[in-house]
Amino acid sequence: MSTLLVQPGPVTTITLNRPDVRNAFNETLIQELTEWAHTVPADGSIRTVVLQGAGSVFCAGADVQWMARMIDYSREENLADARAAGTMYSLLDSLPVPVIGRVHGAALGGGAGLAAICDIVVATNDAQFGFTETTLGILPAMISPYVVRKIGVSAAREWCLTGARFTAEQARAMGLVHEVVTPERLVSDLKVLFMCGLPGGYPDDLIDVDLERLEGEDADGVIRVSNADYLARPLQLSPTEATAVIVALRALRDGAGEKVLMRLLHSGTHGRAPRRR
Repeated sequence: MSTLLVQPGPVTTITLNRPDVRNAFNETLIQELTEWAHTVPADGSIRTVVLQGAGSVFCAGADVQWMARMIDYSREENLADARAAGTMYSLLDSLPVPVIGRVHGAALGGGAGLAAICDIVVATNDAQFGFTETTLGILPAMISPYVVRKIGVSAAREWCLTGARFTAEQARAMGLVHEVVTPERLVSDLKVLFMCGLPGGYPDDLIDVDLERLEGEDADGVIRVSNADYLARPLQLSPTEATAVIVALRALRDGAGEKVLMRLLHSGTHGRAPRRR
């Protein structure tokens, strides 16, 4: 069984697939993530990547059984393993497309490092985070450049030195997480965040809207959808949801105003209007 599941498309979903060990890293998962990262094109065919974990946890860091085997490794073998993991983080950090982390359960050790390299992190309100390597007598050296860049030196010193766990709300306060949602809303809020938060997140030619007729009129009959199904498929949105989000973005971009924006979002996404950014 592959340790990494890839669902390709304009929104590519990458799933860490070792749920029996809480998606902990071993040499195979590191290799598969590295090989996949080498294949990501910069031609615009992928608009964003969603990184998530299978099962009950996002990622619990390094596999302790793998770490135990390292005791018998030679110095050269240990260096090779460290370089492989370092290359994986570097490649993921430098992908030519935005990376959205979908964190649930826990992101610990190297899993918190993965969150640090994500451009945007959406986490469930019951998720736990921690740079827990120090509790095993190990420095979080490999992930520290990404952690310090994301949360700053002061917070990194506190949490990396103590190895204490912290909540999703605390993670948001320090900048590691950007949105905290309930578990049942993690998927739906992630869709809307992508649609409304990333520039160029929608093909401009999908719809044709007469913006001057929007005020005071029902959106039905004014919106002319050329291919909403195309957008709905990669995001698993309904055509109505996809249309409403696109029209809202176009309306905001062209100055149709907050009233039209909110009316379209509420009517088309069942009241789940995204936060303005």
